[in-house]
Amino acid sequence: MAKDRSQREDYGTPLRRLLVGVVCLCLVGVFIVWRIDSPRVERFRAQVIDTVVPNMDWAMAPVTGAINLVRDFQSYQRLAEQNRELRSELRQMRAWKEAALQLEQENARLLDLNNVRLDPRLTYITGVVMADSGSPFRQSVLLNVGARDGIRDGWAAMDGIGLVGRISGTGQNTARVILLTDAASSIPAVIQPAGQTALIAGDNTAAPVIDFLENPDLVRPGDRVITSGDGDVFPAGLLIGQVAADPSGRLRVRPSADFERLEFLRVLRHHGVEAVSDPGRVVAPQLGAEAPQIRPEEPEGTEGG
Repeated sequence: MAKDRSQREDYGTPLRRLLVGVVCLCLVGVFIVWRIDSPRVERFRAQVIDTVVPNMDWAMAPVTGAINLVRDFQSYQRLAEQNRELRSELRQMRAWKEAALQLEQENARLLDLNNVRLDPRLTYITGVVMADSGSPFRQSVLLNVGARDGIRDGWAAMDGIGLVGRISGTGQNTARVILLTDAASSIPAVIQPAGQTALIAGDNTAAPVIDFLENPDLVRPGDRVITSGDGDVFPAGLLIGQVAADPSGRLRVRPSADFERLEFLRVLRHHGVEAVSDPGRVVAPQLGAEAPQIRPEEPEGTEGG
């Protein structure tokens, strides 16, 4: 058994050497033939290429597939990187969008504030909002100004743009403001440009209801709502908001004041309008400029008679 194993090993080594030598000679011959610059050799090379290369597509298919797979993987990596960059840019754009919206709202509020035209006789005092009631049945806020600052019940409170509510209850150092959205709030108003009078009644929602409207057909969403001054409740001309319609078609008011960010309130000192007790004084001259009275002439001959 040992002798047979040694004989097989002796035959395998020369065969391997012979095979390697043949392969080397073939390669050298192919190299020499491919390097010979002759028309005949050129035609021979062309015939070999035309015969061998088309039939080698099956052998090149794995190589071509591997190359395409590598290229696709590289393309996928580039797409993944671009996707991450786009997501990062999208997050930045969302942040910039939020900032732009906030700036736009602030700009609109400042523009509205610049267009406010109040009675020059009205003065005001500004207070800081300390707390709110936090009740769904009563909507009010508490200010850090009170009786010591001359605050009185019924005075109007604004956030700088629109009407917020009225003073309802004062302490020595604090005052409570009933918001116009509260169910106990009713404000006489005028809707422009139609000039329709109405009553803005709160119902504990973000948009108070428009009641007692004379002619609803003349009112359109987006119309401006201001105080009318009727009943000497509020000064006339204070901005309340714009007309809006709810899904049921009922007209409401979208307040111009930002009730979500009540930080400072402006309390208007309104002492009411002067009551006219004598209508004649509106057009007649003052008491100090009375017209001279005409005395009737006495008839002659009455003296001593």
